[in-house]
Amino acid sequence: MLNHWMGIIPNASEHGYLVDHMLEFCHWFMLLLFVGWVIFFLYTLVRFHHTRNPRANYHGVKSKASAHLEFTVVLVEAVLLAGFALPLWGKRVTADQFPDKDQAFRVRAIGEQFAWNFHYPGADGVFGRADTSLVNGNNPLGLDPNDPAGQDDVLSKNDLHLINHKPTVIEITSKDVIHSLSLHAMRATQDALPGSKIPMWFRPIKQGTYEIVCAQLCGPGHFGMRAEMTVQTQKAWESWYKALAGMQHPAAPAPAAPPGAAGAPPDGGQPPAAIPPAPGAPGATAPPSTTPVPPPGKP
Repeated sequence: MLNHWMGIIPNASEHGYLVDHMLEFCHWFMLLLFVGWVIFFLYTLVRFHHTRNPRANYHGVKSKASAHLEFTVVLVEAVLLAGFALPLWGKRVTADQFPDKDQAFRVRAIGEQFAWNFHYPGADGVFGRADTSLVNGNNPLGLDPNDPAGQDDVLSKNDLHLINHKPTVIEITSKDVIHSLSLHAMRATQDALPGSKIPMWFRPIKQGTYEIVCAQLCGPGHFGMRAEMTVQTQKAWESWYKALAGMQHPAAPAPAAPPGAAGAPPDGGQPPAAIPPAPGAPGATAPPSTTPVPPPGKP
Protein backbone atom coordinates (compact mmCIF):
# COMPACT_ATOMS: atom_id res chain seq x y z
CA MET A 1 0.00 0.00 0.00
CA LEU A 2 2.70 2.47 1.00
CA ASN A 3 4.75 1.54 -2.09
CA HIS A 4 1.78 2.40 -4.29
CA TRP A 5 1.32 5.77 -2.58
CA MET A 6 5.00 6.54 -3.19
CA GLY A 7 4.65 5.92 -6.94
CA ILE A 8 6.59 2.64 -7.23
CA ILE A 9 5.52 0.96 -10.47
CA PRO A 10 3.87 -2.49 -10.28
CA ASN A 11 6.08 -5.54 -10.17
CA ALA A 12 6.39 -7.73 -13.31
CA SER A 13 8.95 -10.35 -12.23
CA GLU A 14 8.78 -13.60 -10.31
CA HIS A 15 11.09 -12.52 -7.49
CA GLY A 16 9.90 -8.90 -7.37
CA TYR A 17 7.39 -9.42 -4.57
CA LEU A 18 10.30 -10.12 -2.18
CA VAL A 19 11.86 -6.78 -3.05
CA ASP A 20 8.50 -5.06 -2.64
CA HIS A 21 7.99 -6.61 0.81
CA MET A 22 11.39 -5.38 1.95
CA LEU A 23 10.72 -1.90 0.57
CA GLU A 24 7.31 -1.80 2.22
CA PHE A 25 8.82 -2.73 5.60
CA CYS A 26 11.58 -0.14 5.21
CA HIS A 27 9.14 2.60 4.29
CA TRP A 28 6.84 1.89 7.25
CA PHE A 29 9.84 1.77 9.58
CA MET A 30 11.19 5.08 8.25
CA LEU A 31 7.72 6.63 8.57
CA LEU A 32 7.54 5.48 12.18
CA LEU A 33 10.96 6.97 12.89
CA PHE A 34 10.03 10.22 11.17
CA VAL A 35 6.83 10.64 13.19
CA GLY A 36 8.61 9.65 16.40
CA TRP A 37 11.47 12.11 15.94
CA VAL A 38 9.07 14.92 15.01
CA ILE A 39 7.09 14.30 18.19
CA PHE A 40 10.29 14.23 20.22
CA PHE A 41 11.47 17.46 18.58
CA LEU A 42 8.22 19.23 19.42
CA TYR A 43 8.38 17.89 22.96
CA THR A 44 11.88 19.30 23.48
CA LEU A 45 10.79 22.71 22.19
CA VAL A 46 8.12 22.89 24.87
CA ARG A 47 9.83 21.00 27.69
CA PHE A 48 13.09 22.90 27.55
CA HIS A 49 11.80 26.34 26.63
CA HIS A 50 13.68 29.13 28.40
CA THR A 51 10.52 30.32 30.18
CA ARG A 52 10.28 26.96 31.96
CA ASN A 53 13.99 26.72 32.62
CA PRO A 54 15.34 30.16 33.52
CA ARG A 55 18.48 28.63 34.95
CA ALA A 56 20.64 26.20 33.00
CA ASN A 57 20.87 22.59 34.18
CA TYR A 58 24.47 21.40 34.02
CA HIS A 59 23.72 17.80 35.03
CA GLY A 60 22.02 16.80 31.76
CA VAL A 61 19.64 13.91 31.12
CA LYS A 62 20.11 10.96 33.44
CA SER A 63 17.58 8.62 31.80
CA LYS A 64 18.81 5.72 29.56
CA ALA A 65 15.73 5.85 27.32
CA SER A 66 17.49 7.56 24.43
CA ALA A 67 20.28 4.98 24.44
CA HIS A 68 17.76 2.14 24.37
CA LEU A 69 15.88 3.80 21.53
CA GLU A 70 19.03 4.25 19.46
CA PHE A 71 20.02 0.62 20.08
CA THR A 72 16.57 -0.52 18.91
CA VAL A 73 16.93 1.46 15.66
CA VAL A 74 20.36 -0.09 15.01
CA LEU A 75 18.96 -3.57 15.75
CA VAL A 76 16.08 -3.17 13.30
CA GLU A 77 18.42 -1.91 10.58
CA ALA A 78 20.73 -4.89 11.18
CA VAL A 79 17.78 -7.27 10.82
CA LEU A 80 16.78 -5.60 7.56
CA LEU A 81 20.32 -5.93 6.22
CA ALA A 82 21.20 -9.42 7.46
CA GLY A 83 17.74 -10.96 7.41
CA PHE A 84 16.25 -9.52 4.22
CA ALA A 85 18.68 -7.65 1.93
CA LEU A 86 21.69 -9.99 1.97
CA PRO A 87 19.76 -13.28 1.52
CA LEU A 88 17.71 -11.78 -1.31
CA TRP A 89 20.85 -10.44 -2.98
CA GLY A 90 22.54 -13.82 -2.57
CA LYS A 91 19.72 -15.60 -4.38
CA ARG A 92 20.14 -13.32 -7.37
CA VAL A 93 23.93 -13.51 -7.80
CA THR A 94 25.10 -17.00 -6.74
CA ALA A 95 25.91 -19.29 -9.66
CA ASP A 96 23.79 -22.22 -8.45
CA GLN A 97 20.68 -20.00 -8.52
CA PHE A 98 21.01 -19.13 -12.20
CA PRO A 99 18.76 -21.02 -14.64
CA ASP A 100 20.23 -23.72 -16.87
CA LYS A 101 21.71 -22.45 -20.11
CA ASP A 102 19.50 -24.70 -22.22
CA GLN A 103 16.36 -23.37 -20.53
CA ALA A 104 17.14 -19.67 -20.24
CA PHE A 105 16.52 -16.90 -22.73
CA ARG A 106 19.89 -15.21 -23.24
CA VAL A 107 20.59 -11.71 -24.52
CA ARG A 108 23.41 -9.20 -24.21
CA ALA A 109 22.98 -5.54 -23.27
CA ILE A 110 25.77 -3.16 -24.31
CA GLY A 111 25.65 0.41 -23.07
CA GLU A 112 27.13 3.40 -24.86
CA GLN A 113 26.75 7.14 -24.67
CA PHE A 114 23.75 7.42 -24.83
CA ALA A 115 21.88 4.31 -25.92
CA TRP A 116 21.42 0.60 -25.23
CA ASN A 117 22.32 -2.08 -27.79
CA PHE A 118 20.77 -5.55 -27.45
CA HIS A 119 22.46 -8.57 -29.01
CA TYR A 120 20.49 -11.78 -29.66
CA PRO A 121 22.12 -15.06 -30.72
CA GLY A 122 20.92 -16.70 -33.90
CA ALA A 123 19.27 -20.08 -34.39
CA ASP A 124 22.46 -21.80 -33.17
CA GLY A 125 22.09 -20.12 -29.75
CA VAL A 126 25.73 -18.97 -29.83
CA PHE A 127 26.82 -15.33 -29.71
CA GLY A 128 29.28 -14.26 -32.38
CA ARG A 129 32.74 -13.10 -31.38
CA ALA A 130 33.08 -9.36 -30.84
CA ASP A 131 36.21 -7.22 -31.02
CA THR A 132 36.33 -3.53 -30.12
CA SER A 133 38.80 -2.93 -32.96
CA LEU A 134 36.03 -3.85 -35.44
CA VAL A 135 33.53 -1.30 -34.14
CA ASN A 136 32.37 1.18 -36.78
CA GLY A 137 29.20 2.85 -38.00
CA ASN A 138 27.96 -0.30 -39.72
CA ASN A 139 29.15 -2.66 -36.99
CA PRO A 140 28.27 -1.02 -33.65
CA LEU A 141 29.22 -4.07 -31.55
CA GLY A 142 32.35 -5.05 -33.47
CA LEU A 143 31.10 -8.50 -34.50
CA ASP A 144 33.70 -10.53 -36.37
CA PRO A 145 32.40 -11.03 -39.94
CA ASN A 146 34.56 -14.15 -40.29
CA ASP A 147 33.04 -15.89 -37.28
CA PRO A 148 30.34 -18.36 -38.42
CA ALA A 149 28.58 -18.13 -35.05
CA GLY A 150 27.82 -14.46 -35.62
CA GLN A 151 26.45 -14.70 -39.15
CA ASP A 152 22.87 -15.12 -37.89
CA ASP A 153 23.02 -12.85 -34.81
CA VAL A 154 20.42 -10.08 -34.53
CA LEU A 155 20.85 -6.59 -33.03
CA SER A 156 18.34 -4.02 -31.81
CA LYS A 157 18.83 -0.54 -30.42
CA ASN A 158 16.85 0.76 -27.45
CA ASP A 159 14.32 -2.03 -27.97
CA LEU A 160 14.48 -5.14 -25.77
CA HIS A 161 12.01 -7.98 -26.38
CA LEU A 162 11.57 -10.79 -23.84
CA ILE A 163 9.41 -13.91 -23.60
CA ASN A 164 6.84 -14.04 -20.82
CA HIS A 165 7.45 -16.68 -18.10
CA LYS A 166 10.85 -17.52 -19.63
CA PRO A 167 13.91 -17.34 -17.33
CA THR A 168 16.03 -14.53 -18.77
CA VAL A 169 19.76 -13.99 -18.42
CA ILE A 170 21.13 -10.62 -19.59
CA GLU A 171 24.89 -10.19 -19.94
CA ILE A 172 25.66 -6.52 -19.36
CA THR A 173 28.70 -4.55 -20.48
CA SER A 174 29.67 -1.12 -21.80
CA LYS A 175 31.56 0.28 -24.76
CA ASP A 176 32.77 3.49 -23.13
CA VAL A 177 31.97 4.61 -19.57
CA ILE A 178 30.13 3.07 -16.62
CA HIS A 179 26.39 2.75 -17.21
CA SER A 180 23.68 0.92 -15.27
CA LEU A 181 20.87 -1.14 -16.79
CA SER A 182 17.82 -0.51 -14.62
CA LEU A 183 14.65 -2.54 -15.18
CA HIS A 184 12.33 -1.11 -12.55
CA ALA A 185 9.41 -3.37 -13.43
CA MET A 186 11.63 -6.44 -13.03
CA ARG A 187 13.15 -5.16 -9.76
CA ALA A 188 16.60 -5.64 -11.29
CA THR A 189 19.52 -3.25 -11.80
CA GLN A 190 23.12 -3.93 -12.76
CA ASP A 191 26.07 -1.67 -13.54
CA ALA A 192 27.59 -1.95 -17.01
CA LEU A 193 31.39 -1.87 -16.79
CA PRO A 194 33.73 -1.56 -19.79
CA GLY A 195 35.64 -4.79 -20.31
CA SER A 196 33.35 -6.88 -18.07
CA LYS A 197 30.31 -9.02 -18.85
CA ILE A 198 28.13 -9.21 -15.75
CA PRO A 199 25.08 -11.51 -15.84
CA MET A 200 21.70 -10.59 -14.36
CA TRP A 201 18.68 -12.90 -14.37
CA PHE A 202 14.95 -12.81 -13.64
CA ARG A 203 11.69 -14.33 -14.89
CA PRO A 204 9.05 -11.98 -16.38
CA ILE A 205 5.49 -12.84 -15.33
CA LYS A 206 3.45 -10.01 -16.85
CA GLN A 207 3.14 -8.97 -20.49
CA GLY A 208 3.47 -5.31 -21.38
CA THR A 209 5.84 -2.54 -22.38
CA TYR A 210 8.15 -1.09 -19.74
CA GLU A 211 10.79 1.61 -19.53
CA ILE A 212 14.53 0.98 -19.34
CA VAL A 213 16.74 3.72 -17.91
CA CYS A 214 20.40 4.22 -17.15
CA ALA A 215 20.81 4.46 -13.37
CA GLN A 216 24.40 5.77 -13.48
CA LEU A 217 25.35 9.33 -14.35
CA CYS A 218 27.26 8.80 -17.61
CA GLY A 219 27.55 12.19 -19.27
CA PRO A 220 25.59 15.21 -20.51
CA GLY A 221 23.11 13.03 -22.41
CA HIS A 222 22.38 10.73 -19.46
CA PHE A 223 18.80 11.98 -19.17
CA GLY A 224 17.99 10.69 -22.65
CA MET A 225 19.50 7.20 -22.25
CA ARG A 226 16.16 5.41 -22.24
CA ALA A 227 14.88 2.30 -23.98
CA GLU A 228 11.79 0.09 -24.11
CA MET A 229 11.35 -3.45 -22.86
CA THR A 230 8.49 -5.52 -24.29
CA VAL A 231 7.38 -8.74 -22.61
CA GLN A 232 5.31 -10.88 -24.97
CA THR A 233 4.25 -14.43 -25.71
CA GLN A 234 6.56 -16.94 -27.36
CA LYS A 235 4.63 -16.73 -30.63
CA ALA A 236 4.67 -12.92 -30.70
CA TRP A 237 8.39 -12.84 -29.91
CA GLU A 238 9.18 -15.32 -32.70
CA SER A 239 7.21 -13.19 -35.16
CA TRP A 240 9.10 -10.05 -34.10
CA TYR A 241 12.46 -11.83 -34.21
CA LYS A 242 11.77 -13.31 -37.64
CA ALA A 243 10.88 -9.89 -39.07
CA LEU A 244 14.00 -8.26 -37.58
CA ALA A 245 16.27 -11.09 -38.72
CA GLY A 246 14.78 -10.85 -42.22
CA MET A 247 15.72 -7.17 -42.41
CA GLN A 248 19.26 -7.67 -41.10
CA HIS A 249 19.95 -10.92 -42.95
CA PRO A 250 17.90 -10.84 -46.19
CA ALA A 251 17.80 -14.08 -48.15
CA ALA A 252 20.26 -14.17 -51.04
CA PRO A 253 18.72 -14.37 -54.56
CA ALA A 254 18.75 -17.79 -56.21
CA PRO A 255 21.80 -18.21 -58.50
CA ALA A 256 21.22 -18.27 -62.25
CA ALA A 257 21.38 -21.65 -63.99
CA PRO A 258 24.81 -22.30 -65.59
CA PRO A 259 25.11 -22.34 -69.38
CA GLY A 260 24.20 -25.71 -70.85
CA ALA A 261 21.89 -26.62 -68.00
CA ALA A 262 18.32 -27.63 -68.73
CA GLY A 263 16.26 -24.55 -69.47
CA ALA A 264 19.27 -22.24 -69.63
CA PRO A 265 20.31 -20.26 -72.74
CA PRO A 266 23.26 -21.86 -74.58
CA ASP A 267 25.34 -18.69 -74.38
CA GLY A 268 24.17 -17.63 -70.94
CA GLY A 269 22.28 -14.68 -72.46
CA GLN A 270 18.80 -14.27 -73.88
CA PRO A 271 17.08 -17.41 -75.15
CA PRO A 272 17.01 -17.73 -78.96
CA ALA A 273 13.93 -16.67 -80.85
CA ALA A 274 11.41 -19.40 -81.58
CA ILE A 275 11.80 -21.02 -85.02
CA PRO A 276 8.49 -21.08 -86.93
CA PRO A 277 7.37 -24.52 -88.22
CA ALA A 278 8.08 -25.47 -91.82
CA PRO A 279 5.30 -24.90 -94.36
CA GLY A 280 2.94 -27.84 -94.45
CA ALA A 281 3.96 -28.98 -91.04
CA PRO A 282 1.28 -29.33 -88.42
CA GLY A 283 0.49 -25.95 -86.99
CA ALA A 284 2.04 -24.08 -89.95
CA THR A 285 0.16 -21.25 -91.64
CA ALA A 286 -0.33 -21.49 -95.40
CA PRO A 287 1.57 -18.76 -97.33
CA PRO A 288 -0.50 -16.21 -99.26
CA SER A 289 -1.21 -17.04 -102.94
CA THR A 290 0.66 -15.06 -105.64
CA THR A 291 -1.69 -16.04 -108.56
CA PRO A 292 -3.67 -12.99 -109.78
CA VAL A 293 -7.40 -13.24 -109.33
CA PRO A 294 -9.40 -12.47 -112.56
CA PRO A 295 -11.93 -9.64 -112.35
CA PRO A 296 -15.59 -10.59 -112.02
CA GLY A 297 -17.26 -11.68 -115.31
CA LYS A 298 -14.04 -12.81 -117.04
CA PRO A 299 -13.04 -16.45 -117.46
